[in-house]
Amino acid sequence: MTLNWGDWSIVAAFLLVSLGVGVAVTKRAGSSASEFFLGGRGMPWWLLGTSMVATTFSAGTPNLVTDLVRQNGVAGNWIWWSFLLTGMTTVFIYAKLWRRTGAMTDVEFYELRYSGRPAAFLRGFRALYLGVLFNIVVMASATLAVIKFAGVMLGTDPVQTVVVAGGVTAAYSMLGGLTGVLLTDFLMFAVAMGGAIAAAVYLVQLDSVGGLAGLLAHETVQAKLSLFPDWHDPELLLSVFIIPLTVQWWSVWYPGAEPGGGGYIAQRMLAAKNETHATGATLLFNVCHYALRPWPWILVALASLVVFPDLESLQAAFPRIGSDVVKHDLAYPAMLTLLPHGLQGLVLASLMAAFMSTLSTHLNWGSSYVVNDVYNRFVRPTASQREQVFVGRVSTLLMMIVAGILGLWLSNALQAFHLILQIGAGTGLLFLLRWFWWRINAFSEMAAMVVSFAVAVYFETVGPAGLAAWEKIVLGVGITTAAWLAVTLLTRPTDEATLRRFCRRVRPGGPGWAAVLRRAAADGEPLATAAAPWSVPAEILCATLGCVAVYAAVLATGYWIYAEILPAVILTALAGGATVALLKIWTVGQSRQAGEPSAEPGD
Repeated sequence: MTLNWGDWSIVAAFLLVSLGVGVAVTKRAGSSASEFFLGGRGMPWWLLGTSMVATTFSAGTPNLVTDLVRQNGVAGNWIWWSFLLTGMTTVFIYAKLWRRTGAMTDVEFYELRYSGRPAAFLRGFRALYLGVLFNIVVMASATLAVIKFAGVMLGTDPVQTVVVAGGVTAAYSMLGGLTGVLLTDFLMFAVAMGGAIAAAVYLVQLDSVGGLAGLLAHETVQAKLSLFPDWHDPELLLSVFIIPLTVQWWSVWYPGAEPGGGGYIAQRMLAAKNETHATGATLLFNVCHYALRPWPWILVALASLVVFPDLESLQAAFPRIGSDVVKHDLAYPAMLTLLPHGLQGLVLASLMAAFMSTLSTHLNWGSSYVVNDVYNRFVRPTASQREQVFVGRVSTLLMMIVAGILGLWLSNALQAFHLILQIGAGTGLLFLLRWFWWRINAFSEMAAMVVSFAVAVYFETVGPAGLAAWEKIVLGVGITTAAWLAVTLLTRPTDEATLRRFCRRVRPGGPGWAAVLRRAAADGEPLATAAAPWSVPAEILCATLGCVAVYAAVLATGYWIYAEILPAVILTALAGGATVALLKIWTVGQSRQAGEPSAEPGD
């Protein structure tokens, strides 16, 4: 793939505008830790929601989707579509709770919810575990995608790609803080989405593909078109549909789809103007993430089966690419080499946008842990605002270096996806229940993290051979869940004063806090939250309607593309009806909550 001056002009213009935004807000971002990591807690829902979508619009995501489609068909996407269930519970149940905490990061939550040295240890441990170790694995996966794109489209060496792409991203992330990330994400999402759609339209029209009709009629492609797994293939049915929809969504921690919210999603909610903006931002993210983005990637993946039907054809087309890197996910960047000049520049800029938005968010989020929850909490509690920003910028650079090295070691996007899922298997249920069951304590969280990581290492190193990925997840979930439940019941609960303070601030409600409320009332310290109606049942209904609307929209889009009119019309109507019902119920709930106090007097 050879770019001309027009292509490079598009790329250069994009980079200049992006860097210009970062430079423009550098002074503001450096004024305080709150500005650098949360944008001053005054961000609107539409900017936060778009930023979430841009962040998950990783350069590696189309590679992952292509890998899934080529190996398991369109139905293979249920392995990540299942996380919509997680997302909608976060939208309607947990977003407002996060905003009420007033924390700087989601791991600061631990010293709000738990007490004593165990809570402090957990905060520091979790900050390093997630903000450094886990975060670097995710960034390495995105870096791997850039290595493949650059290798196929530009013929560059992997080390050269990591040095250049990682260096530019680290420099940009160190300048603008979260405000710079949010503003450039807005631009980057438009560029990335436009590039993905334009590429899909052009590539489907290639003579070798034969247009949409020719693509859908192709024998190899027809075997991959079903939106649901073949019920006669139990292994595929279990791995990509049944297990994800029944076990994976609530039990596995995955960046951007954390049960109960967390990570950079929590960071965006904490940066919102208020609870309503936090909820609206998360809703916009889930709608765009699942209903808007997948199909351009899916169409390119299907077209790649016509142009590059197997790994041998990919290797023959790109002999300079090492055989250890030639996997099915390479087919997406391979297809992009067939684009004409002008569109090549736009698509290359869109891939750079996807990479930069993902890494800039992860770098800012990870450094917020290092600064707020390690350095400022345990190393230098008296650090000035300027010093905290400086440490955040240094940690950003160091994390980018380590992620680049790990990215050179990985071989394919699906490998990284399964590794991340396995490390987080079994922790999800705890993250959902800790808001609503007072008995969960700091030792519960420690047990979940340690056991899930140990199980993942065991399965990936010396575990029994031949286990499928879904079998590892189910075993990991069972072992980890049993371990943290046992630890919860065998250890002392959180200090009573901390539990009552958490109730006043967050107002979680529900039967899981009844014992705390009774004890407070008996001590002459009644909590206002005891008299408030529990909103979670109505919120579960909203989450259910949200899932119906989005899943119906995703499937309807597919049937419209396939020209299957009847199911397309039915699903479109279902999506519209569920949306109307959702908006009505949510509006009524918002009106009721508007009259509730934000906290008890004195908090």
